[in-house]
Amino acid sequence: MSGKRLIIAALVLALVQIGILSWIIAGRAAILRNGKEVLLKVEPVDPRDLLRGDYISVNNSISRIPVKLIANIPEGKSFSDDTSIVVRLKKGAEGYWQPTTAWFGQAPAPAGPDEADIAGHVTEGWDLRSPDTTIAPEYGIDRFYLPEGEGMAIQNDMRVRPFGIKLALSANGTAQIKALMDGDKTLFEEPLY
Repeated sequence: MSGKRLIIAALVLALVQIGILSWIIAGRAAILRNGKEVLLKVEPVDPRDLLRGDYISVNNSISRIPVKLIANIPEGKSFSDDTSIVVRLKKGAEGYWQPTTAWFGQAPAPAGPDEADIAGHVTEGWDLRSPDTTIAPEYGIDRFYLPEGEGMAIQNDMRVRPFGIKLALSANGTAQIKALMDGDKTLFEEPLY
């Protein structure tokens, strides 16, 4: 009897684990399939991870947010807390999306049809006193992995012409990298699954 219970318990545990992984993968795929697309310009950084291979680091126009764009800094607040941030983006003249406003916590109103919101996280300790300083939110889109051997060539190309990443944004601002772009040409696209 205890052998049957052990087998049943192992099967239930395996099904729960498979269910959780499937839910995570399906959520990511839903964002890639249905999310609002935005294009961010990227800058070259060392493209190698010893464990996972070649990648590009996604330093872009939303990697540093000027404090003057944050609309809801409480009076007298000097430094950031460990908190969430929403950055409102709008498409610029060159086709790349740029930050226009940001809020700690949530945006007070939904983004308009020509805008998009990306949700991020700010760690504590960023200086909020000067409007000329910047903060560095984390969005969970800091790397795009490439096929083996492609990183150095792309890094070198990024120094001479513009590259971008196409993001898919869910309604709540969660971002997934959809593709790596070389100008208007798609170099690598993330599979849904």
